[in-house]
Amino acid sequence: MHKGFVLLNCDLGAEEYIIEELKQIPQVAHAYVTFGAYDVIVEIDAASQETFDETVALKIRRLTRIVSTMTLNVVNS
Repeated sequence: MHKGFVLLNCDLGAEEYIIEELKQIPQVAHAYVTFGAYDVIVEIDAASQETFDETVALKIRRLTRIVSTMTLNVVNS
């Protein structure tokens, strides 16, 4: 299992739309609207690093109304 987080900036007022779209992605464990430097934080649980990468690149980053992303991979010790 691979876990990570994606921090999203989106168009003004698009937060709830983005949350609803994220709920349709099976690898998305949780998604929250936040205040501060980022608008939404997404927790991803994927079967592998490859699935994690595909989820971020092909599913999340291609959503309309997303302006920028920052991906944080969890490192298991």
